[in-house]
Amino acid sequence: MDWSSKMNDAVDCLESGLRSEVSYAEAARRAGCPAYHFQRMFSYLAGMTLADYVRRRRLTLAAADLQAEGGKVIDVALRYGYESPEAFARAFRQQHGLAPSEARRPGARLRAFPRLAFRFEAQGGSDMNYRMERLPAFRAIGMGASVPTSEAFAEVPQLWQKAAAEGAFARFLELGEPGGRPPGILGICAGGSWGQGERFDYILACVSRETAPEGWRELSFPASQWAVFEAAGPPEALQDVWSRFYREWVPSAGYELAALPAVEAYLAPEENRNELWIPVVGRAGD
Repeated sequence: MDWSSKMNDAVDCLESGLRSEVSYAEAARRAGCPAYHFQRMFSYLAGMTLADYVRRRRLTLAAADLQAEGGKVIDVALRYGYESPEAFARAFRQQHGLAPSEARRPGARLRAFPRLAFRFEAQGGSDMNYRMERLPAFRAIGMGASVPTSEAFAEVPQLWQKAAAEGAFARFLELGEPGGRPPGILGICAGGSWGQGERFDYILACVSRETAPEGWRELSFPASQWAVFEAAGPPEALQDVWSRFYREWVPSAGYELAALPAVEAYLAPEENRNELWIPVVGRAGD
């Protein structure tokens, strides 16, 4: 099954749960993608978070139901996962610009959000510099927080500022394993929660064999193969690499993504480059 078919199969799974309960884990499985990657991959490919897509689609169907059935607003609210008419009304007004009760009137103007369909075509034509590395098992220690996927661009820089204010970078230099790989200060994008509270864990860390300071987290990685992508310029350039990785490299490279966190490796400023480390498990279909 090609990449487009896999992603559209995942969308089928999301759509099938709109009037009941969406199985995000099953959608990730159909996409052939570990849950660690599915939230982020969907956001880059669709231009919105999973939670936003499901919310907009549910409110589109809810409006159609109100017009077709003319039933109670509370019944429609519960059908689409809202625990109270008030919460449903706020979300409904945000999308449609009117109250649910007004949607039942003839001629009411509503905003439909259509079903998403993926189609991947040849694009780009510019090089992506990467290499494959096989690392032995390693351990990372660091500090971090749970971040809303929809607010990651704002909250992740705040985590860096907080770490700098608390002197964490000096501790990384002190506790980091000399020559450890991945190198530098790491931004580890770990697992999180799904659905309306869609989040992921972002951990600032270093490869280390030392005891983690109080309040820090410890992550152990098994021996794995990694695809390593270079991002020339400032740290912000990594966002373009993330986007191109999901849009261009994953559909064409033939590797499967491993069920492990991805790692952003921030190198010394004088190098004027950083790296994105993605764990892979060999070529799909081997």
